Amino acid sequence: MDILTPVDGSDCSFRALGFATELADRYDGTVDVVHFAEAESAATDAVLDRAQRVLDAQDVDTDPEVSTDLEPEFRPSDRVGEDILDLVERRGYDHVVMGHSGAGALERAILGSTVETVVNADRVPVTVVP
Repeated sequence: MDILTPVDGSDCSFRALGFATELADRYDGTVDVVHFAEAESAATDAVLDRAQRVLDAQDVDTDPEVSTDLEPEFRPSDRVGEDILDLVERRGYDHVVMGHSGAGALERAILGSTVETVVNADRVPVTVVP
């Protein structure tokens, strides 16, 4: 099982990463970690460093990556969701494990939800970790 786990720096995304590493270990799979950003910065480095610590603690041999292919749009969460789905199709992932902070209805109406975009596309099994 090849698992993709996007991380955004939130605690719930790192809980999802921890779950993904356990799932991969249990089913003899692999985990790839990606962080989407408009440009690399100290903030993206901090996210990748934290992700690497989680991977190292679970003895997972992979390096987190940053994707800067985003094009800013009015609904950036939807765009990130589409970028995740594009990555799933290009690389052939079997499963996506994502964290979700449980944003309220108003925030989802304004910004959209990356998780909702991926889940509603119904292209790949998704596990959502709160």
